[in-house]
Amino acid sequence: MDADTWALLDGGAGAEQSLRDNLAALQRWSFRPRNLAGITETRTATTFLGLDLAFPVITAPIGGDGLFHARGQCEIAAATAKAGIVPVVSEASRFPLETVAAASDGPKIMQLHAWGEPEEFLGFAKRAGKAGYSALCVTVDCPTLGWRERLMVRRFAVPDEEWSGNYGDIGATAATRLVAGTGSDWTWETLAAVRRQLELPLLVKGILTAEDAEQAVAAGVDAISVSNHGGRQLDCVPATLDQLPEVVAAVGGRIPVVLDGGIRRGADVLKALALGADVVMVGRLTAMALAAGGATGVYTALTLLREEFERSMLLAGRRTLDELDRSLLQQRPATGD
Repeated sequence: MDADTWALLDGGAGAEQSLRDNLAALQRWSFRPRNLAGITETRTATTFLGLDLAFPVITAPIGGDGLFHARGQCEIAAATAKAGIVPVVSEASRFPLETVAAASDGPKIMQLHAWGEPEEFLGFAKRAGKAGYSALCVTVDCPTLGWRERLMVRRFAVPDEEWSGNYGDIGATAATRLVAGTGSDWTWETLAAVRRQLELPLLVKGILTAEDAEQAVAAGVDAISVSNHGGRQLDCVPATLDQLPEVVAAVGGRIPVVLDGGIRRGADVLKALALGADVVMVGRLTAMALAAGGATGVYTALTLLREEFERSMLLAGRRTLDELDRSLLQQRPATGD
């Protein structure tokens, strides 16, 4: 991977405080294992939006995916189908959504942005349904691109063709919207009106507060992702794991909650589920594995993640996902500056 692409993948927004905080938040928790639990195997299969998952992980949407591998999200789709989980496919891709849909027989979720005319959004949603996608994901924390200084210093901008495979003859549209800094005129009322016209289940990605969680539920969405875009949008927002309990409490079990941000290990998945997440989303891990080895790299990374998660459950004395709760964790004492 060249240095510019690595800066895109590894970097965040502003001073990258939120990027660091996502990782640090996971380190502030320790396990309280229960021994002699008599467990010889774990059961990690679950469902999300009616889709079967071998373990409670989905992959995050990855824009500009062709920079990381020549076949980008097509390779991710093949790997996730083999691993028994589901990818969220980015709208801002080199590849049309139909091409990614055809890359594997596994179920897929299509990600779209909350900007532009609602009719355009609904047109993409109709395309996704026709192509066989099982659900939709709308990203609400990206009215424009974050202030990504690491890329500015390098004077690197993702080429238009890497963002705009879904736009045909108006290929620069996606990139123009993302970098223009003009924002979006969408409101929760816009989303609610769109939701009423959708046939597929809808996941909202980018929630950090109880207030927005309530708005999302009121808008009729089917799931929420607690996400700060991997620290790549507004810097100095809280770590997603820190906000997870607030959002879970606001949702009150009415819809599933996904945790996105900082997940690198199977033990991280265990911590997120113990704090109330139903599923976790992995982004940078997936993109790094894609760059390292295509579909084989992604499948290997997901297999290792699942094996460590299952081993961690066994060592913690928990047999099923229903047994994962706050009693499994304690906060580590502060160490000072």
